[in-house]
Amino acid sequence: MSSLNKKEPNLSFWQKIVRLLNNDRFILAVWILLVVAVAVKQLFKPSINNNYLIFKYAYFHAVDHLNLYIVHPEHLDTNHYGPFFSLLIAPFAILPNYLGMFFWQLANVMFLYFAIKQLPITTTKVNAVYWIVAHEMLTSMFSFQFNISIAAIIILAYVFIERKQNFWAAFVIMLGTFVKLYGIVGLAFFFFAKEKPKFIAYCFFWAIVFLVAPMIFFTPSYILQSYHDWYISLSEKQMLNASLTSMQDISVMGMVRRIAQDASIPNLPFLLGGLILFALPYLRIKQYKEPIFRLLFLASTLIFTVIFSNSSESPTYVIAFAGVAIWFVVQERPIDKGTIALFVLALLLTTLSASDLFPRIHKRKLYQTLFFKSITLHFNMARSNL
Repeated sequence: MSSLNKKEPNLSFWQKIVRLLNNDRFILAVWILLVVAVAVKQLFKPSINNNYLIFKYAYFHAVDHLNLYIVHPEHLDTNHYGPFFSLLIAPFAILPNYLGMFFWQLANVMFLYFAIKQLPITTTKVNAVYWIVAHEMLTSMFSFQFNISIAAIIILAYVFIERKQNFWAAFVIMLGTFVKLYGIVGLAFFFFAKEKPKFIAYCFFWAIVFLVAPMIFFTPSYILQSYHDWYISLSEKQMLNASLTSMQDISVMGMVRRIAQDASIPNLPFLLGGLILFALPYLRIKQYKEPIFRLLFLASTLIFTVIFSNSSESPTYVIAFAGVAIWFVVQERPIDKGTIALFVLALLLTTLSASDLFPRIHKRKLYQTLFFKSITLHFNMARSNL
Protein backbone atom coordinates (compact mmCIF):
# COMPACT_ATOMS: atom_id res chain seq x y z
CA MET A 1 0.00 0.00 0.00
CA SER A 2 1.39 3.41 -0.90
CA SER A 3 2.13 5.94 1.81
CA LEU A 4 -0.65 8.15 0.38
CA ASN A 5 -3.24 5.59 1.43
CA LYS A 6 -1.90 5.22 4.94
CA LYS A 7 -3.90 6.94 7.62
CA GLU A 8 -2.07 9.04 10.14
CA PRO A 9 -2.35 7.40 13.57
CA ASN A 10 -4.69 9.07 16.03
CA LEU A 11 -2.84 11.61 18.10
CA SER A 12 -3.53 12.23 21.76
CA PHE A 13 -4.64 15.68 22.92
CA TRP A 14 -1.15 16.56 24.17
CA GLN A 15 0.50 15.33 20.99
CA LYS A 16 -1.79 17.65 19.03
CA ILE A 17 -0.84 20.55 21.32
CA VAL A 18 2.88 19.83 20.85
CA ARG A 19 2.42 19.66 17.08
CA LEU A 20 0.53 22.95 17.09
CA LEU A 21 3.20 24.66 19.19
CA ASN A 22 5.79 23.48 16.68
CA ASN A 23 3.87 24.78 13.69
CA ASP A 24 5.73 27.69 12.06
CA ARG A 25 2.57 29.35 10.77
CA PHE A 26 0.88 29.14 14.15
CA ILE A 27 3.87 30.75 15.89
CA LEU A 28 4.03 33.52 13.29
CA ALA A 29 0.27 34.10 13.72
CA VAL A 30 0.69 34.36 17.51
CA TRP A 31 3.52 36.89 17.17
CA ILE A 32 1.47 39.01 14.79
CA LEU A 33 -1.53 38.68 17.12
CA LEU A 34 0.62 40.09 19.94
CA VAL A 35 1.32 43.15 17.79
CA VAL A 36 -2.40 43.54 17.10
CA ALA A 37 -3.21 43.15 20.82
CA VAL A 38 -0.78 45.94 21.76
CA ALA A 39 -2.20 48.16 18.99
CA VAL A 40 -5.78 47.56 20.16
CA LYS A 41 -4.84 48.32 23.76
CA GLN A 42 -3.26 51.58 22.64
CA LEU A 43 -6.44 52.50 20.75
CA PHE A 44 -8.38 52.63 24.01
CA LYS A 45 -5.81 54.77 25.81
CA PRO A 46 -6.57 58.49 26.13
CA SER A 47 -3.08 59.47 24.98
CA ILE A 48 -0.46 58.23 22.53
CA ASN A 49 2.50 56.34 24.00
CA ASN A 50 5.17 58.88 24.95
CA ASN A 51 8.06 56.78 23.60
CA TYR A 52 6.42 56.63 20.20
CA LEU A 53 5.93 60.39 20.22
CA ILE A 54 9.64 60.83 20.98
CA PHE A 55 10.45 58.58 18.00
CA LYS A 56 7.93 60.24 15.68
CA TYR A 57 9.04 63.78 16.41
CA ALA A 58 12.72 62.87 16.09
CA TYR A 59 12.02 62.94 12.36
CA PHE A 60 10.01 66.16 12.35
CA HIS A 61 12.48 67.92 14.65
CA ALA A 62 15.29 66.86 12.34
CA VAL A 63 13.39 68.31 9.37
CA ASP A 64 13.13 71.61 11.31
CA HIS A 65 16.80 71.38 12.42
CA LEU A 66 15.87 71.43 16.12
CA ASN A 67 17.93 69.90 18.91
CA LEU A 68 16.93 66.23 18.99
CA TYR A 69 18.00 65.71 22.60
CA ILE A 70 16.00 68.20 24.64
CA VAL A 71 12.44 68.05 25.93
CA HIS A 72 9.96 69.29 23.34
CA PRO A 73 6.30 70.27 23.90
CA GLU A 74 5.08 67.31 21.83
CA HIS A 75 6.34 64.73 24.36
CA LEU A 76 7.78 64.12 27.82
CA ASP A 77 11.35 62.97 28.45
CA THR A 78 14.09 63.16 25.81
CA ASN A 79 15.33 61.23 22.81
CA HIS A 80 18.41 59.05 23.33
CA TYR A 81 18.76 57.48 19.88
CA GLY A 82 21.37 58.50 17.34
CA PRO A 83 20.77 61.06 14.56
CA PHE A 84 20.46 58.26 11.99
CA PHE A 85 17.32 57.11 13.83
CA SER A 86 15.56 60.28 12.65
CA LEU A 87 15.84 58.91 9.12
CA LEU A 88 14.98 55.33 10.09
CA ILE A 89 11.72 56.34 11.78
CA ALA A 90 10.59 58.59 8.89
CA PRO A 91 8.37 56.04 7.05
CA PHE A 92 6.42 55.44 10.28
CA ALA A 93 6.39 59.08 11.45
CA ILE A 94 4.58 60.34 8.36
CA LEU A 95 1.69 57.91 8.91
CA PRO A 96 -1.27 58.62 11.20
CA ASN A 97 -0.27 57.76 14.78
CA TYR A 98 -2.10 54.47 15.12
CA LEU A 99 -0.92 53.18 11.77
CA GLY A 100 2.61 54.36 12.48
CA MET A 101 2.65 52.64 15.88
CA PHE A 102 1.23 49.39 14.48
CA PHE A 103 3.70 49.14 11.60
CA TRP A 104 6.60 50.18 13.86
CA GLN A 105 5.79 47.30 16.22
CA LEU A 106 5.23 44.90 13.34
CA ALA A 107 8.57 45.81 11.73
CA ASN A 108 10.46 45.21 14.99
CA VAL A 109 8.72 41.93 15.72
CA MET A 110 9.14 40.56 12.19
CA PHE A 111 12.81 41.54 12.26
CA LEU A 112 13.37 39.48 15.40
CA TYR A 113 11.27 36.62 14.01
CA PHE A 114 13.46 36.59 10.89
CA ALA A 115 16.69 36.76 12.90
CA ILE A 116 15.79 33.82 15.15
CA LYS A 117 14.77 31.82 12.07
CA GLN A 118 18.34 32.16 10.76
CA LEU A 119 19.97 30.55 13.80
CA PRO A 120 21.99 27.42 12.91
CA ILE A 121 19.88 25.12 15.10
CA THR A 122 17.05 22.68 14.43
CA THR A 123 13.54 23.91 13.63
CA THR A 124 12.26 22.52 16.93
CA LYS A 125 14.84 24.54 18.86
CA VAL A 126 14.10 27.67 16.83
CA ASN A 127 10.41 27.30 17.68
CA ALA A 128 11.30 26.88 21.36
CA VAL A 129 13.26 30.17 21.24
CA TYR A 130 10.19 31.89 19.76
CA TRP A 131 7.98 30.77 22.65
CA ILE A 132 10.55 31.52 25.37
CA VAL A 133 11.15 35.06 24.08
CA ALA A 134 7.50 35.91 23.36
CA HIS A 135 6.47 37.32 26.76
CA GLU A 136 9.58 39.47 27.18
CA MET A 137 9.04 40.71 23.64
CA LEU A 138 5.48 41.69 24.59
CA THR A 139 6.82 43.65 27.59
CA SER A 140 9.16 45.53 25.26
CA MET A 141 6.35 46.23 22.79
CA PHE A 142 4.31 48.02 25.44
CA SER A 143 7.17 50.55 25.64
CA PHE A 144 7.47 50.93 21.84
CA GLN A 145 11.24 50.62 22.02
CA PHE A 146 13.91 49.48 19.56
CA ASN A 147 15.20 46.74 21.87
CA ILE A 148 13.42 43.99 19.92
CA SER A 149 15.40 44.98 16.84
CA ILE A 150 18.63 45.26 18.84
CA ALA A 151 18.21 41.59 19.83
CA ALA A 152 17.68 40.79 16.14
CA ILE A 153 20.76 42.80 15.15
CA ILE A 154 23.06 40.98 17.57
CA ILE A 155 21.72 37.59 16.48
CA LEU A 156 22.08 38.45 12.80
CA ALA A 157 25.63 39.74 13.34
CA TYR A 158 26.48 36.29 14.67
CA VAL A 159 24.58 34.48 11.89
CA PHE A 160 26.20 36.47 9.07
CA ILE A 161 29.67 35.92 10.51
CA GLU A 162 28.88 32.19 10.78
CA ARG A 163 27.91 32.23 7.10
CA LYS A 164 31.05 34.19 6.17
CA GLN A 165 28.86 37.09 5.00
CA ASN A 166 31.02 39.81 6.51
CA PHE A 167 29.45 42.56 4.40
CA TRP A 168 26.03 42.02 5.95
CA ALA A 169 27.45 41.35 9.41
CA ALA A 170 29.12 44.76 9.30
CA PHE A 171 25.86 46.29 8.04
CA VAL A 172 23.75 45.14 11.00
CA ILE A 173 26.47 45.93 13.55
CA MET A 174 26.85 49.50 12.31
CA LEU A 175 23.07 49.91 12.00
CA GLY A 176 22.62 49.01 15.68
CA THR A 177 25.55 51.19 16.70
CA PHE A 178 24.30 54.30 14.90
CA VAL A 179 20.82 53.87 16.37
CA LYS A 180 21.38 52.83 19.98
CA LEU A 181 25.08 51.94 20.52
CA TYR A 182 24.14 48.45 21.77
CA GLY A 183 24.74 47.14 18.26
CA ILE A 184 28.50 47.58 18.74
CA VAL A 185 28.57 44.39 20.84
CA GLY A 186 28.21 42.48 17.56
CA LEU A 187 31.96 43.03 17.25
CA ALA A 188 32.31 40.44 20.02
CA PHE A 189 32.10 37.82 17.24
CA PHE A 190 35.10 39.34 15.43
CA PHE A 191 37.39 36.42 16.34
CA PHE A 192 34.99 33.98 14.67
CA ALA A 193 35.07 35.93 11.39
CA LYS A 194 36.97 34.79 8.34
CA GLU A 195 38.92 37.38 6.31
CA LYS A 196 39.14 39.80 9.21
CA PRO A 197 40.72 42.68 7.20
CA LYS A 198 37.70 42.66 4.86
CA PHE A 199 35.36 42.60 7.83
CA ILE A 200 37.08 45.68 9.30
CA ALA A 201 36.90 47.45 5.92
CA TYR A 202 33.18 46.69 5.64
CA CYS A 203 32.59 48.11 9.13
CA PHE A 204 34.27 51.38 8.10
CA PHE A 205 32.25 51.43 4.88
CA TRP A 206 28.90 51.05 6.64
CA ALA A 207 29.91 53.50 9.37
CA ILE A 208 30.47 56.14 6.68
CA VAL A 209 27.14 55.26 5.02
CA PHE A 210 25.18 55.63 8.27
CA LEU A 211 27.04 58.82 9.15
CA VAL A 212 26.45 60.46 5.77
CA ALA A 213 22.93 59.20 4.94
CA PRO A 214 21.05 61.60 7.28
CA MET A 215 23.27 64.46 6.10
CA ILE A 216 21.72 64.14 2.63
CA PHE A 217 18.30 64.90 4.09
CA PHE A 218 19.12 67.18 7.06
CA THR A 219 22.44 68.92 6.11
CA PRO A 220 25.95 67.89 7.29
CA SER A 221 26.42 70.68 9.85
CA TYR A 222 23.13 69.88 11.57
CA ILE A 223 23.90 66.14 11.81
CA LEU A 224 27.43 66.73 13.14
CA GLN A 225 25.99 69.06 15.79
CA SER A 226 23.39 66.39 16.58
CA TYR A 227 26.12 63.85 17.25
CA HIS A 228 27.66 66.26 19.75
CA ASP A 229 24.24 66.77 21.36
CA TRP A 230 23.74 62.99 21.46
CA TYR A 231 27.01 62.53 23.35
CA ILE A 232 26.00 65.13 25.95
CA SER A 233 22.55 63.55 26.27
CA LEU A 234 23.96 60.06 26.88
CA SER A 235 26.44 61.38 29.44
CA GLU A 236 23.64 63.05 31.39
CA LYS A 237 21.49 59.94 31.11
CA GLN A 238 24.22 57.79 32.66
CA MET A 239 24.14 59.95 35.78
CA LEU A 240 20.35 59.97 35.99
CA ASN A 241 20.14 56.18 35.57
CA ALA A 242 22.33 55.63 38.63
CA SER A 243 19.87 57.38 40.94
CA LEU A 244 18.15 55.08 43.42
CA THR A 245 14.69 56.15 42.27
CA SER A 246 15.26 55.43 38.57
CA MET A 247 13.32 52.58 36.97
CA GLN A 248 16.37 52.01 34.77
CA ASP A 249 19.75 50.61 35.81
CA ILE A 250 18.29 47.11 36.18
CA SER A 251 21.83 45.78 36.11
CA VAL A 252 24.36 44.10 38.35
CA MET A 253 25.72 47.44 39.58
CA GLY A 254 22.21 48.85 39.87
CA MET A 255 21.28 45.95 42.11
CA VAL A 256 24.27 46.62 44.37
CA ARG A 257 23.54 50.36 44.51
CA ARG A 258 19.96 49.73 45.59
CA ILE A 259 20.81 47.10 48.18
CA ALA A 260 23.50 49.41 49.64
CA GLN A 261 21.27 52.48 49.14
CA ASP A 262 24.35 54.26 47.78
CA ALA A 263 24.04 55.92 44.36
CA SER A 264 27.74 56.89 44.41
CA ILE A 265 28.96 53.30 43.88
CA PRO A 266 30.79 53.48 40.50
CA ASN A 267 30.18 51.32 37.44
CA LEU A 268 33.84 50.69 36.61
CA PRO A 269 34.63 47.81 39.05
CA PHE A 270 31.54 45.92 37.90
CA LEU A 271 32.25 46.57 34.24
CA LEU A 272 35.83 45.31 34.62
CA GLY A 273 34.61 42.19 36.43
CA GLY A 274 31.92 41.62 33.82
CA LEU A 275 34.36 42.08 30.95
CA ILE A 276 36.75 39.55 32.48
CA LEU A 277 33.93 37.03 32.88
CA PHE A 278 32.68 37.76 29.37
CA ALA A 279 36.17 37.50 27.81
CA LEU A 280 37.17 34.20 29.46
CA PRO A 281 35.81 32.08 26.56
CA TYR A 282 38.19 33.86 24.17
CA LEU A 283 40.99 31.90 25.84
CA ARG A 284 39.48 28.61 24.67
CA ILE A 285 40.78 29.02 21.12
CA LYS A 286 40.58 25.32 20.28
CA GLN A 287 36.82 25.41 20.85
CA TYR A 288 36.20 28.22 18.35
CA LYS A 289 35.43 25.56 15.73
CA GLU A 290 32.68 24.01 17.89
CA PRO A 291 29.18 25.24 16.91
CA ILE A 292 27.79 24.80 20.45
CA PHE A 293 30.63 26.87 21.90
CA ARG A 294 29.91 29.71 19.48
CA LEU A 295 26.17 29.58 20.18
CA LEU A 296 26.81 29.74 23.92
CA PHE A 297 29.04 32.74 23.30
CA LEU A 298 26.17 34.38 21.40
CA ALA A 299 23.92 33.72 24.41
CA SER A 300 26.53 35.22 26.73
CA THR A 301 26.83 38.31 24.51
CA LEU A 302 23.08 38.93 24.53
CA ILE A 303 22.95 38.62 28.33
CA PHE A 304 26.09 40.66 29.01
CA THR A 305 24.82 43.54 26.85
CA VAL A 306 21.95 44.09 29.28
CA ILE A 307 23.05 43.11 32.77
CA PHE A 308 26.19 45.26 32.67
CA SER A 309 24.50 48.35 31.25
CA ASN A 310 23.15 50.96 33.63
CA SER A 311 20.75 52.03 30.88
CA SER A 312 18.95 48.70 31.16
CA GLU A 313 15.28 48.73 32.06
CA SER A 314 12.54 46.13 31.96
CA PRO A 315 11.84 46.47 28.18
CA THR A 316 15.56 45.99 27.47
CA TYR A 317 15.47 42.44 28.79
CA VAL A 318 14.09 41.06 25.54
CA ILE A 319 17.74 41.18 24.43
CA ALA A 320 19.02 39.25 27.43
CA PHE A 321 16.18 36.75 27.38
CA ALA A 322 16.88 35.93 23.75
CA GLY A 323 20.29 34.89 25.11
CA VAL A 324 18.69 32.80 27.87
CA ALA A 325 16.49 31.05 25.30
CA ILE A 326 19.44 30.20 23.03
CA TRP A 327 21.52 29.10 26.03
CA PHE A 328 18.78 26.73 27.16
CA VAL A 329 17.80 25.13 23.85
CA VAL A 330 21.40 24.24 22.88
CA GLN A 331 22.08 22.36 26.12
CA GLU A 332 23.03 18.72 25.75
CA ARG A 333 20.29 16.22 26.53
CA PRO A 334 19.41 15.16 29.12
CA ILE A 335 19.56 18.63 30.65
CA ASP A 336 20.96 18.60 34.18
CA LYS A 337 18.85 19.76 37.11
CA GLY A 338 21.02 22.80 37.82
CA THR A 339 20.50 24.13 34.29
CA ILE A 340 16.75 23.53 34.51
CA ALA A 341 16.60 25.30 37.88
CA LEU A 342 18.41 28.35 36.48
CA PHE A 343 16.10 28.46 33.49
CA VAL A 344 12.98 28.25 35.67
CA LEU A 345 14.34 31.02 37.90
CA ALA A 346 14.99 33.15 34.82
CA LEU A 347 11.40 32.61 33.69
CA LEU A 348 9.93 33.42 37.09
CA LEU A 349 12.13 36.32 38.12
CA THR A 350 12.87 37.91 34.75
CA THR A 351 9.94 37.39 32.41
CA LEU A 352 6.99 36.67 34.69
CA SER A 353 8.02 39.23 37.32
CA ALA A 354 6.63 41.93 35.02
CA SER A 355 3.31 40.14 34.56
CA ASP A 356 0.10 40.14 36.60
CA LEU A 357 1.17 36.85 38.18
CA PHE A 358 3.22 38.96 40.59
CA PRO A 359 1.21 41.25 42.91
CA ARG A 360 1.98 44.96 42.53
CA ILE A 361 3.81 45.17 45.87
CA HIS A 362 6.06 42.27 44.90
CA LYS A 363 6.80 43.85 41.52
CA ARG A 364 7.86 47.03 43.31
CA LYS A 365 10.28 45.08 45.50
CA LEU A 366 11.65 43.21 42.51
CA TYR A 367 12.33 46.32 40.46
CA GLN A 368 13.35 48.82 43.09
CA THR A 369 15.13 46.75 45.71
CA LEU A 370 16.51 43.36 44.71
CA PHE A 371 16.56 43.52 40.90
CA PHE A 372 16.38 39.74 40.52
CA LYS A 373 16.42 40.13 36.75
CA SER A 374 20.11 40.91 36.70
CA ILE A 375 21.01 38.40 39.43
CA THR A 376 19.45 35.44 37.65
CA LEU A 377 20.82 36.31 34.23
CA HIS A 378 24.26 36.93 35.72
CA PHE A 379 24.32 33.29 36.79
CA ASN A 380 23.06 32.20 33.36
CA MET A 381 25.87 34.16 31.70
CA ALA A 382 28.48 32.72 34.09
CA ARG A 383 27.26 29.18 33.47
CA SER A 384 27.36 29.61 29.67
CA ASN A 385 30.98 30.79 29.93
CA LEU A 386 32.22 27.86 31.96
